[in-house]
Amino acid sequence: MKNLKIVMTAFIVGLGLLSFTAKDDDKNIRQKENILFVKGYEVGDEATDFKLKNIDGKMVSLSDFKSAKGFIVVFTCNHCPYAKKYEDRIIELDKKYKTQGYPVIAINPNDPNVQPEDGYQQMIERAKQKGFTFPYLVDEGQKIYPQYGATKTPHVFVLKKENGKNIVKYIGAIDNNYDNPNDVSEYYAQDAVNALIKGEPVKMTKTVAIGCTIKVKK
Repeated sequence: MKNLKIVMTAFIVGLGLLSFTAKDDDKNIRQKENILFVKGYEVGDEATDFKLKNIDGKMVSLSDFKSAKGFIVVFTCNHCPYAKKYEDRIIELDKKYKTQGYPVIAINPNDPNVQPEDGYQQMIERAKQKGFTFPYLVDEGQKIYPQYGATKTPHVFVLKKENGKNIVKYIGAIDNNYDNPNDVSEYYAQDAVNALIKGEPVKMTKTVAIGCTIKVKK
């Protein structure tokens, strides 16, 4: 009987430890899910400003661009094949629209400990290699991409300045063919900016971003 009590006590203690472990694991899972599945902005929301380090070592904010009418914010990175396919098109977007008041602001949201190719020094080298004409910022601490609700690289957010606020006007993909720019038939980001420049409503305000998942700190 005494041995039975000892066995039962050990069993109950074991169940308790398993319960605590399960709760702890569940908490960790929920914390990761909160990072990965933050709601982010919807079209019409105000996008808050940020202050992130550029590849030249300077801190950059949207408020630095006094004459801008809006922004083409692109979450992108070095390593992702989809992001690489779009690099030239992102450069073209900046060249075409920067002079019209809509510069590109690129942000690398990935944790370099998870994906070393997306480290700060690698960003500097990639920007030099490709001849980036726009700021390429690092989301240190991964605080900005969840606010926007970015989930892929690349993921585009077109903003328009309205009464001193940056209002989200388009969210999603750059266009409808990541693989071949010659086969693109829908220019989502470009069409959105063109409409804003003309003072017209954006017809396609949201599409599904196609790319690599953002690499979150473990």
